[in-house]
Amino acid sequence: MAKQHTVLLALLAAGGAVTIVKPAEAKIRCNEGFQLVDGAMLSTPYCRDNYVAAVARKYGFDAPDAKVRNNPNFKREICRWIGHDIRVKDACEEVEPSGRSRF
Repeated sequence: MAKQHTVLLALLAAGGAVTIVKPAEAKIRCNEGFQLVDGAMLSTPYCRDNYVAAVARKYGFDAPDAKVRNNPNFKREICRWIGHDIRVKDACEEVEPSGRSRF
C-alpha cells in the first residue's frame, strides 16, 4: 500500500512540475475582405464573405457572417441588393456574374 502511495505522489509531483502552456490562438483575422496570412493581407473567400455580411448589415440587413459563408443562395440574395457597392462588387460577382467578360 505504501508503494502505491509513493508512486501516486511521484506521478502527482511530476504532473505538477509540468508547465501548462496555452496553445496559440488559431483565429482567422480579416480586414475588409482580406486575411492576414504570414504577415501579408490576402483576399480569401472566407474574409470576402464576412465583408459582404458586414456591408449588408450597414445597409440594415440581418446577415450573419456564417449564413453568408455557408448559404450561396442567401449570399446571392444579399448581393442582389448591395452588389452595386464597390466594397463588395468583386465578392458578389462570384455568385451573380454581371455578364460582362474581359474576353
